Amino acid sequence: MTNFSEKLQHYQKFFSFMLKYWNSELLKYTSSQAMEETQSRKDFHFEHSPEELAEDLKKMGPTYIKLGQLLSTRPDLLPEPYLNELACLQDDAPTIPYEKVHEIVEAELGTRISKAFEEFDEKPLASASIGQVHMARLRSGKKVVVKIQRPNIQEDFLKDLDTLSEIADFAVKHSKTAKQYAFNDVLEELRYILLQELDYEKEARNLTILSKNLQHFKKIRIPKPIQDYSTKRVLTMEYMEGVKVTSISPFKKIEENYTPLVEELVEAYLQQILEDGFVHADPHPGNIHLNKDSELVLLDAGMTARFSSTLRENILQLLMAVSKTDGDKTADLLQQISEIDKDADIEHFKHILNRLLFESENSKAKDLKTGRLLIQINQVAAQNGIHIPVEINILGKVLMNMDQIIAELDPEYELQPAIRHHLKKLMQKKMWEELKPENFFHVLIDLKKLIEQAPSRLNKVSSLLANNDLKLNLEVLDEKQLTQGLQKVANRITLGLILASLIIGAAMLMQVPTSFTIFGYPGLAIILFLLAALGGVILMFNIIFKDR
Repeated sequence: MTNFSEKLQHYQKFFSFMLKYWNSELLKYTSSQAMEETQSRKDFHFEHSPEELAEDLKKMGPTYIKLGQLLSTRPDLLPEPYLNELACLQDDAPTIPYEKVHEIVEAELGTRISKAFEEFDEKPLASASIGQVHMARLRSGKKVVVKIQRPNIQEDFLKDLDTLSEIADFAVKHSKTAKQYAFNDVLEELRYILLQELDYEKEARNLTILSKNLQHFKKIRIPKPIQDYSTKRVLTMEYMEGVKVTSISPFKKIEENYTPLVEELVEAYLQQILEDGFVHADPHPGNIHLNKDSELVLLDAGMTARFSSTLRENILQLLMAVSKTDGDKTADLLQQISEIDKDADIEHFKHILNRLLFESENSKAKDLKTGRLLIQINQVAAQNGIHIPVEINILGKVLMNMDQIIAELDPEYELQPAIRHHLKKLMQKKMWEELKPENFFHVLIDLKKLIEQAPSRLNKVSSLLANNDLKLNLEVLDEKQLTQGLQKVANRITLGLILASLIIGAAMLMQVPTSFTIFGYPGLAIILFLLAALGGVILMFNIIFKDR
């Protein structure tokens, strides 16, 4: 009874929220933006304020707060005031009482806080939907931050996600739009991402991997985890002082030239996407800080994405085609990696795709076009029966967040030419790496196997040849059907010649006097004419109605 009651409460919470916003101007605006309809914000009169939306999401619990945070990084869907208010959800969640924090840390680390840390601030630095961050100092004197997971957060997430999954499955079965956009697959991807974020041991490993992969970038910093002070629910990492890129003062932006910093950030993310296949997938403004040395600090590695080597090759070609505004090449590449319905409208997809690429050409960072373009391509593809891999949509969201960071640091920066330039460098680098001796080892191993097996295979072939037992299995045209077809053609030609002979013979007999007449004409000639006419009619009937 309790389970049913809880499930009913989750459904009631969701549908109460949906009923409130279902016919709202805010949802209509979001839909028009997602479908790329040409309607400006002035056409809408929002009855619900940004503060009201943020408060409603807070009341619904941590899962919906997290969804609100994800929405705050989507300027393609919501007006700016709503984005700003939802962004506050990133570090303005209800705080966990210090007594509970104290209890969780000691239970997880298996020791008293006073023994593990020289200092531990009771007041949190920030409080987000999943965890809360506190400043601390180790016994060694090293300043660290400690992230503590909210109590029962995993159970709360799973209950909400189960409710949303049931609703999504029902929608996919009964709604063409839900099926078209694969709502259940999107939600499954969200479930995977959220559960990854709930495991702080994985986040610690992610930070270590990212730090190693990006160590040669002088202006990119990743905080290193303190492994001995980290568990599934507590993450301790080195403290890196800085401010959000959105908090940089306008005067500092005028004084400083951030273009080299942006160049390095773009190159670092392209390396993650195209070389490492391991990407910091949540680079929104709250997770990218600028320190006093004008270095970018990448925080919160809970959300990462992995791309296979095959997909990385496809993404490399795709980004190159998009940066060159080559619509046909882009469409061909997307078709190769996508699932295509039988009734897919490929031509219409190509037409819309070319238009989107043309409109995004020569765009600046402040236009936020690069990531949005990939998301729009995904939407257009779904509308036309083409189902692009979910990783491409994740890539679009990563690039959209990147657009926002770059727009803050250098609004006039042209991202697409920069991507094209870096892609060429990466392609040259990959080509040189392919030519390295170690990359030929597998070829040498295959060649060695071929040489070892060649004598025995040659002996077997020569033995079969000597005994006249060698057979070739070839799949060619159906021999019987081909013979029948040729025979039918020959029969038609023969019959045609016979009919022609009858007509010629009849014509010649018409000149020969005879006592046997039909209708006053030589009888034999008339009979031959009639036989030729009957044969011609039968032949025409077979050709018109029976031949395939």
